Amino acid sequence: MNVESKVKVFLEKIQKGDGKINAFLEVNSHVLEEARVLDAKKGKKGRLYGKVIAVKSNINVKGLTCSCASKTLEGYRATYDATVIEKIKAEDGLIIGMTNMDEFAAGWSGETSAFGPTINPRVPGHVAGGSSSGSAAAVAAGFCDMALGSETGGSTRVPASFCGIVGVKPSYGAVSRYGLIDLSMSLDQIASLARTVDDAALLLDVISGKDEKDCRSATLSSVKVTSSHKLRVGIIRLDGVPVSIQRQVESCAEKVCAKHGWKQSVTELDHLHLGIQTYFPIVWTEFFSATRRFDGRRYGKRIEEVAGKEVLRRIYGGSEIVRAESAGRYYFKALRVKDLIRQEFDNAFTEFDVLITPTSAVLPFKLGSKVSFDELALIDLLTCPVNLAGVCALSVPSGTVEGKPAGLQVIAGYGKEALLFHFARALEKTNGNLKN
Repeated sequence: MNVESKVKVFLEKIQKGDGKINAFLEVNSHVLEEARVLDAKKGKKGRLYGKVIAVKSNINVKGLTCSCASKTLEGYRATYDATVIEKIKAEDGLIIGMTNMDEFAAGWSGETSAFGPTINPRVPGHVAGGSSSGSAAAVAAGFCDMALGSETGGSTRVPASFCGIVGVKPSYGAVSRYGLIDLSMSLDQIASLARTVDDAALLLDVISGKDEKDCRSATLSSVKVTSSHKLRVGIIRLDGVPVSIQRQVESCAEKVCAKHGWKQSVTELDHLHLGIQTYFPIVWTEFFSATRRFDGRRYGKRIEEVAGKEVLRRIYGGSEIVRAESAGRYYFKALRVKDLIRQEFDNAFTEFDVLITPTSAVLPFKLGSKVSFDELALIDLLTCPVNLAGVCALSVPSGTVEGKPAGLQVIAGYGKEALLFHFARALEKTNGNLKN
């Protein structure tokens, strides 16, 4: 099948099925023309040749709407390509469209979008997870090969878990953020989603690397892992995780470790439970600062006048923290605890190659459910400490719990993405029935 024919299949699926899912905010009207150009290409083809990729609507793609799923920017068309988009196009990848998301990436379930919630294609009537809800749902529904999301505290791994696919959060700085409309400058990373570990790894490999337009980006010296590499695996248990979810993850890990002769043991991280309390003061303060540009004067509308409740909660919360910061009460204390969490992960990785947890302490719930703020925070209980530490992690399907998709989270040290993929590929092979 040539590229044009493949794209036509995806477009037909989107036309027939996305009305029930709401994964896309915009489909690229030029994608068939771009596919024909690839079909006519002579000579060497790029690593993403023929791969069809969806993009979260907070990443700039020239000519397409970059709205962050908000009325604030609903009419804003990107005038340039983000660095990750330049890299995808250079490797012959095709952008099929812009995906739905929680408004300005502020949310957990994919329900805060100004253009309607994303519905989970694996569990109809349930949330897809946030904030990269549309990207995860598009992959899970078979509307594309891969997708880009963004990560602040679990925004790729959680929807990957909820939708039964693979989602990778790279080490902080591994991928340029130039062209990303960020939620939190000290935590955000652009991330990859796919149905298989190999496709998620391929997309991440293409978009990663040093970029002079992002001073925090770096070319990381990734560990090379052979199939015979013996992993030391640490299993983390944390209060607040339902026994059924924890038990399933440990069962998966035990099977993989037994098959490959890998050492496995239970371990604890003393400060992991402080992740949520540390995460929110940092995110709210940095989000408040970042949104001062959305004043309605240069482009878009004034954010305080049109944004939804969750965005306003974070803006007003951040403004109060900034106001109190002269006493050093919140933000800088949170940064100090962030360093404690990072150091604790660093110490753990002297003993273990990878750490294993469930991706989320929560399963996909019904759309419109009345869920308290404390219950929503549990969604990120196991993912946000990874962002605080700046290390890498991925979610890979571990099966179902109560008939709903669940994910196993693999965490590795800074720049050690290869170790993540080594464990996750082994899990895919061991649990072949979980492949998507």
